[in-house]
Amino acid sequence: QVQLVETGGGLVQAGGSLRLSCAASGRTFSNYAMGWFRQAPGKERAFVAAISAIGGGTIYSDSVKGRFTISRDNAKNTVYLQMNSLKPEDTAVYYCAGRRSVASGRLESNYDYWGQGTQVTVSS
Repeated sequence: QVQLVETGGGLVQAGGSLRLSCAASGRTFSNYAMGWFRQAPGKERAFVAAISAIGGGTIYSDSVKGRFTISRDNAKNTVYLQMNSLKPEDTAVYYCAGRRSVASGRLESNYDYWGQGTQVTVSS
């Protein structure tokens, strides 16, 4: 069983930056693809970014491409989401997800483990 804990959320003005962290328990973190999803008020949870277990290949949603960067530090069992040029429409609860596979994916159903989420609020 893998437990995921997100930190780093908060309130930021439009144009600002935040870095989210997701710490994972377990000794096999390096074998898991990791992803970030978000859920805005009144909307379904949506894919944001993901990173493969090997090689560190990344994929992004069109809405965040060029502004957000996902990365991982396997020595620290942690995945990060660096968010720059934030917009009010980025306001959401952000969730970290882990997949028992080296390859990442864009679908919620691709992932086996989920964190509790961290709130990100971007003011205009």
